[in-house]
Amino acid sequence: MFPRRLLAAWLAGARGGSLLALLANQCRFVTGLRVRRAQQIAQLYGRLYSERSRRVLLGRLWRRLYGRPGHASALMAAFASVFVWDEERIQEEELQRSINEMKRLEEMSNMFQSSGVQHHPPEPKAQTEGNEDSEGKEQPWEMVMDKKHFKLWRRPITGTHLYQYRVFGTYTDVTPRQFFNVQLDTEYRKKWDALVIKLEVIERDVVSGSEVLHWVTHFPYPMYSRDYVYVRRYSVDQENNMMVLVSRAVEHPSVPESPEFVRVRSYESQMVIRPHKSFDENGFDYLLTYSDNPQTVFPRYCVSWMVSSGMPDFLEKLHMATLKAKNMEIKVKDYISAKPLEMSSEAKATSQSSERKNEGSCGPAQIEYA
Repeated sequence: MFPRRLLAAWLAGARGGSLLALLANQCRFVTGLRVRRAQQIAQLYGRLYSERSRRVLLGRLWRRLYGRPGHASALMAAFASVFVWDEERIQEEELQRSINEMKRLEEMSNMFQSSGVQHHPPEPKAQTEGNEDSEGKEQPWEMVMDKKHFKLWRRPITGTHLYQYRVFGTYTDVTPRQFFNVQLDTEYRKKWDALVIKLEVIERDVVSGSEVLHWVTHFPYPMYSRDYVYVRRYSVDQENNMMVLVSRAVEHPSVPESPEFVRVRSYESQMVIRPHKSFDENGFDYLLTYSDNPQTVFPRYCVSWMVSSGMPDFLEKLHMATLKAKNMEIKVKDYISAKPLEMSSEAKATSQSSERKNEGSCGPAQIEYA
C-alpha cells in the first residue's frame, strides 16, 4: 500500500512540475497513519481499563512527567503498569495519628475515672487537625450503641450520605497477640468468615511492610457482591505497648474491575490495640475507626443500619475466631514475631515494585448498584 501511494504521488507531482504537492501528500499520509495508530491504542486501553482507571493512570503519568525528575524512567514505569509504592504505601504519620487518637481517649478516660464520673471513655470529640470540612469544623460524634464492653459512635461525612464509625471495646478472655494475628491471617479468615469469596495479598512493599490485598465479599441479598483493593500496614510498638493496623482503598493495575462485583473505592480502617498488661496476657482495649462507600442505591438510614449492625457482628465473629484459635490450637501465623522491627538498609536499597500485567481483555460491564 505504501509504495503504490508513494509512486502515485510522485507521478502526480512530476506531471504538475511541483515537489511541494508531493511533500504535502506524504505528510497527510504519515499523519493519517499516526492518527489511526492513536485510535487503535485508545480502543485497546478502553477495553483493558475502566474509565476511572484510565483517569488515574493518565494522572499519574502526568505527575511523573512534569512533577518529578527522571522523566524517562517514570514514563516507562507508567506504561508498564507498575504499582508505585512511593505514592501508595501507608506512611508512619498515618500510623501515628491513629495511635495519638487512642492515647487521647485513654487520657480522657483516666481523667473521668479519677473523678468518678464513668468507667468508659467519654464520647470522642471532633478532631480539628488534618481532616476538616469546608467550614473548618468536623461533625460531632453521635452515640449509636452503648454496652458494657462495647461502645459505637458515628458522625456524618461532609458532602455525602454516609457516616464514619468508631468503636471502643474491651476483651478479657484472649491475648492481644492472638487477636491481632487472627485479623491479619488471610488464610484463616477464609475459614471463619463465611462472607469471604476471595482474599489474597497482591503485592508487598519491602521498605514499609505495607501489603496490597484484593478482598471480595458477599453483601446481603439482593445486593451484588463487593470487592475491595486496599493497602494495609501494621506496626507493633513493644516499647509503648501498642499495636496498630491501618488500611485504605487503592488502585492496582493487576486487579481491574470485574463485571461480577461492585468495586468499593472509598474505604478506610484504623485499629489500635492497647494490652492491659502484655501482648501475651489476656485483656486489652481497642479503638476501631471505619468508613466506606458501598455504592448502594438504598437510602441513608438503610446503609446506616446495615453498617451499625454489621460491625458488632463482625467484631464478635473475630472474637470467636480468636477464641477458637486459642482453645483448639489452630495454627495462625505470628505476625508480631515474623515482622522485622527495622528494615535493613540493603533491603531498602534493593526495593523494587514488581510488574503486574492486566488480566482480561475487556472492561467491566455497567451494572446498577444495589
